[in-house]
Amino acid sequence: MSVPATRAASAENALLSVEHLSIRFGGLVAVDDVSFTATDRQITAIIGPNGAGKTTVFNCLTGFYKPTMGRLALRHPSKGEFLLERMEGFHIAQTAGVARTFQNIRLFPAMSVLENLIVAQHNMLMRASGYTVLGLFGSKVYREAEKEAVDLALYWLDRIGLTNRADDAAGNLAYGAQRRLEIARAMCTRPVMLCLDEPAAGLNPRESGELTRLLMAIRDEERIGVLLIEHHMDVVMGISDHVVVLDYGKKISDGSPQAVRDDPAVIRAYLGEEEDEDLPPEVARDIGEERS
Repeated sequence: MSVPATRAASAENALLSVEHLSIRFGGLVAVDDVSFTATDRQITAIIGPNGAGKTTVFNCLTGFYKPTMGRLALRHPSKGEFLLERMEGFHIAQTAGVARTFQNIRLFPAMSVLENLIVAQHNMLMRASGYTVLGLFGSKVYREAEKEAVDLALYWLDRIGLTNRADDAAGNLAYGAQRRLEIARAMCTRPVMLCLDEPAAGLNPRESGELTRLLMAIRDEERIGVLLIEHHMDVVMGISDHVVVLDYGKKISDGSPQAVRDDPAVIRAYLGEEEDEDLPPEVARDIGEERS
């Protein structure tokens, strides 16, 4: 498998460079010598069959796991380079600017929609409060920081179409709205890289369309890198600039959505040699013609 020249050239300007990432759990090799880059202002998708190691890669990038081997370099546009494999998870989010959502929604359901977005800015507010003292006395610095936090929360509520639900409990939102709220909460941390673990899981076609428009707007307007794991191939092929394919912990393909879709190794990984009829249409398209 060859990496397209455009991707190789982009490695020098990558927001995230993953080099020879491996992680073992006892005798199990969950991720085996995986390397790829994710570029600023692009959407990079990590796909692969169940058990391919996708979420394990995310867990290494966000500090939940420590890699057995590998270099995970994030080049922050204003703070310089961070080696994520050497950092604690809370520092990866707080200092390096990597935000994450999960397969299972993790909102605070009893808090209001607005409060969920304000609590995401807790670290900034605590610093502005002098770790409670300035906040207790209502200092000007803290009042300004509090206003800024509310303004940012309201901005993201408007972006996801939930301004009229600001005072409702987050747990009372429809499932698709909760997904969008979780992404907005991650964006309230002002990340330089947004990591999304199956954001389209459980969404109907209308909700998937809303999600894709939101993610493309984040890429184009917020000008950050987006890294996502997704099984929904319509979403992946529709919005991704770059796709990385894993199978049994190894990288088997890396390139544009079109190149990955047509890669025989990807076809074999999903359904084997003779199972094209079950392949997702976005992956299987034109395979029959190529074999005939």
